[in-house]
Amino acid sequence: MGTTSDLRFFGGADAYLAACPSRQILDVLANKWTMLVMGALADGPLRFGVLRRKLDGITQKMLTQTLRSLERDGLVTRTVYPTIPPRVEYGSTELGRSVSGLLAAVKEWSEHHIDTVLDARAAYDERAAQEVEPVTA
Repeated sequence: MGTTSDLRFFGGADAYLAACPSRQILDVLANKWTMLVMGALADGPLRFGVLRRKLDGITQKMLTQTLRSLERDGLVTRTVYPTIPPRVEYGSTELGRSVSGLLAAVKEWSEHHIDTVLDARAAYDERAAQEVEPVTA
């Protein structure tokens, strides 16, 4: 008793359960484009084109899908200004700002540890490329 998994009996969330709705938001937050979009919006609202230029490698389609998903989940707002042509800005909501620190920490950890990870990959690939020698007794 007293474990996190006991919460399911009281209607609480348990992301380790396949049917738990909290797993859906984990899928959203674990997406690399979500992390990068939320990070880009951390300093304030941006227009679509500015976001696209800031996020090197993202396609227009993927940025559109990511922004729609984040807006649907309440993490991002979309503001349309009545100009010709219409000006559209995207910004973080209060909920989005509440998760920004977590996402920034993951980004910073990734940047800080990339050399160690690349070294580990190279060592693994080198071991995997070696011919398997039979064990003799």
